[in-house]
Amino acid sequence: MCGIVGYIGKREAAPVLLDGLKRLEYRGYDSAGIAILKEGAINVAKVVGRVKQLAESDRMSTLQGTTGIAHTRWATHGKPSERNAHPHGDCTSTIFVVHNGIIENYKELKRNLEEEGHTFKSETDTEVVAHLVEKFKKEGNDFETSVKKSLKLVKGAYAILVMTTSEPATLIAARLSSPLRIGMGNDEFIVASDPSAILNYTQEILTLKDEEVAVLKDGEFTITSLNGDRVIDREVEKIDWDMEQAEKGGFAHFMLKEIFEQPETIENSLRGRVIVDEGLAKLGGFNAVKDELREIERLTIVACGTAYYAGQVGEYMIEEYAELPVETCIASEFRYRKPILTPKKDAVLVLSQSGETADTLAAVSEAREKGVLSLGIVNVTGSTIAQNTDAGIYNHAGPEIGVASTKVFVSQLTVLSLLALFFGRQRHMSLTMGKRIAEELLKIPDHVRTILTMNDSILEIAKRYVNYSDFYFLGRKYNYPIALEGALKLKEISYIHAEGGSSGELKHGPIAMIDPNFPSIFICPKDSVYEKNLSNMEEVKARQGKIIAIGTEGDDELGKIADDVILIPKTLEMLTPILSVIPLQFFAYHAAVLKGKDVDKPRNLAKSVTVE
Repeated sequence: MCGIVGYIGKREAAPVLLDGLKRLEYRGYDSAGIAILKEGAINVAKVVGRVKQLAESDRMSTLQGTTGIAHTRWATHGKPSERNAHPHGDCTSTIFVVHNGIIENYKELKRNLEEEGHTFKSETDTEVVAHLVEKFKKEGNDFETSVKKSLKLVKGAYAILVMTTSEPATLIAARLSSPLRIGMGNDEFIVASDPSAILNYTQEILTLKDEEVAVLKDGEFTITSLNGDRVIDREVEKIDWDMEQAEKGGFAHFMLKEIFEQPETIENSLRGRVIVDEGLAKLGGFNAVKDELREIERLTIVACGTAYYAGQVGEYMIEEYAELPVETCIASEFRYRKPILTPKKDAVLVLSQSGETADTLAAVSEAREKGVLSLGIVNVTGSTIAQNTDAGIYNHAGPEIGVASTKVFVSQLTVLSLLALFFGRQRHMSLTMGKRIAEELLKIPDHVRTILTMNDSILEIAKRYVNYSDFYFLGRKYNYPIALEGALKLKEISYIHAEGGSSGELKHGPIAMIDPNFPSIFICPKDSVYEKNLSNMEEVKARQGKIIAIGTEGDDELGKIADDVILIPKTLEMLTPILSVIPLQFFAYHAAVLKGKDVDKPRNLAKSVTVE
């Protein structure tokens, strides 16, 4: 959840590190720190609060040098405090470490080190690594060997950078189940947990894989495996987006900018993948397993949070149009439920914006352990899920900086629509239906542009409802998961309590909550369950509940029941979630702004959840 940046080269490290930390602020954090090595000493500055406070602290004036590490921390072990902020040092303050992840056996390691005479200054799990490296160096090992021996004792997940005064021109990076990338500059390296911290300096990036250790020294690098001296060759990737794409572009917040980017996002997700005349979806990432996919009898979709709701929509799409049984599972439950998976009959599809989500990665491991096909839909090139699945599809959504996902969610829905078309045409879907879905998919970006013109009117609706403390989001069939996502968005960024549910479940208990102070937001397009939804709205109205309705353009009935109506363009029923979610994104955004909340960096949340 935290952010790592490291620098080694010829320029002053502090400005590069601070710039990198600012780029990583969207990930969520509560404290920040930086350490710079110069002339046999490592100087450190830490603050509880924002990177801006770190940059303005008095300690920064002492931080000069061309090698350094920095970190933004989101507390896991130990409360937010300066002593718990990274970087962490050893007893001699000659070895410093920054770390993302969790060291599960740190208590045992710490107890053993304390018995050997080591003194700890923090409550964190990370500090044990600095002391382990110190221990092994004192035994006569060189720096690299000491780091490797230390990491072999660690159980859990880590992306880690280590530096020492004994080798002032060396930086060591390693990873296990937590992302870490190396930017390849001109006689310099910028290491970070996210490409956004690197792209100001280079687009040439190398991604470390699990149990790999990189030694950066004198403008050169070597990568070896943790358990051996094997030198690993790695192809350098060119990242296809730049920092200009990650700037706000005149919008008040990244989230608003990313909502407005959704037409282009959908176009990018569709580009080159729709063959209208043949009614086909061309998914190049699945070419190698196309024949295997034709034979599977069940698909399990695994994801967390917003991606899980996208997976639920995908379940409806694929079952209805491909007649392939689908089950959607929350990743954190999937890894513990001992799922029944049969080779050649089952496939597991994981969804993750970052491609680094810890629980979702565990699902990939479970699929591989059971010998079934593993598939991925991810947005980040070279991410761990992209590397570890048998086949996959990139969203091509570009960088998403706002913690609350918007454009990546609609890109996931778009890719799942393509997947439904792909599976459907492999099985029983007719050419006519395939062409119709393909044609309607290509119209979606312009439909979204129409919805974006409603921003101001949705703001006015938000003004009328922002002071209510509870909301109920309701939908059926394809739009039941969108009700869940709408409630999540409102909770995430405005901190207003909201629940999502199926309209059909209303009278099975939840209707007891309805009163004039508990507004409902119904997603009620003209679809196969339209009449059912109208009946549910009538039940709420009869109990004096206020209603906001999302409907289809031309619908005159909703206004007779609902207090406020937002009408979206007409499309195929399976594609309505791509459109119906956008007014809910706007509503959540405006509610949060009106309440003065930090929209892009909501409290307690992080963009990429890389620990369990």
